[in-house]
Amino acid sequence: MADQANHHRYGEKSDRQRMPAIINGLKCRCPACGEGRLFSRYLKTVDACAACGTEIHHHRADDLPAYLVILILGHFMVGGYMTGAELLDVPDWVHLAIWVPLTAIAAFAIIQPIKGAVVGLQWALKMHGFDGKGDDQPAEY
Repeated sequence: MADQANHHRYGEKSDRQRMPAIINGLKCRCPACGEGRLFSRYLKTVDACAACGTEIHHHRADDLPAYLVILILGHFMVGGYMTGAELLDVPDWVHLAIWVPLTAIAAFAIIQPIKGAVVGLQWALKMHGFDGKGDDQPAEY
């Protein structure tokens, strides 16, 4: 039973540190070494790290980064709009002219680091092929 407490469905829990991998991902760096670039284009990850050779191509970030951007920006932008509407007596078009572009710019600014953090978390948890077994093998439950 003690052996099973340290075992996770993707392998040993203690192999990889989560926070350093997530922080490396936030910096858009390889979650394994923190040196190589994580992205070859804006949201396209590299196939493998140029510094350490860790394969990145099989990650499955999918829609989670977009959901996290919506969650984060929704709180800040709606709160900011409501505060601004309460403090400033300006027409609604002024609020639209301020908050819509600000929201779009902020979304484009934070989606890449958030996607990097998601890839880093997947690497740390050995998800989706990061366990070295490949995607074609079924997970052991």
